[in-house]
Amino acid sequence: MAEVLFAGLEFEQVVRKYNQTVVSVCIMRLKNWADAEDCFQNTFVRLYQKSPEFSDESHLKAWLIRVAINECKNHIKKNSKTIYLDDQNDCAVDFPKDSMDISWALLQLQPKYRDVLYLYYVEQYKVDEIAYILKLNPNTVKTTLKRGREKLRTIYGGDEG
Repeated sequence: MAEVLFAGLEFEQVVRKYNQTVVSVCIMRLKNWADAEDCFQNTFVRLYQKSPEFSDESHLKAWLIRVAINECKNHIKKNSKTIYLDDQNDCAVDFPKDSMDISWALLQLQPKYRDVLYLYYVEQYKVDEIAYILKLNPNTVKTTLKRGREKLRTIYGGDEG
């Protein structure tokens, strides 16, 4: 039986190549390593089960990010009645607090800002690509980027305004 290819890559190659991207999206969304692992796994299970066709690797990557975000949203909805004893924006992953890595700062933001800023700065997507992935209007993405940057400035202790 022939191996199914995803944009020219075998399943194992896709997992190796995009595992960091998918797990980062899940952690940024859920702020919890165990839940992020579940959504990470569900994302790749969905890829394997559905075996969609992709025009190229950028389409594959965008699909994985969109599915990971949806998996996280579904997880949050399903577990919305869960009560955490310490809900202080803690994450089991310890991101370094330095100017080169904004991950720790992104975790302080609301998900709508976190998603857009993560895709823009970490994954280096353009506004139109982010709009496509998140199913938003490009102008909404621009506004969210602007407001998110302002919020990051206050987190980093920069000038407001």
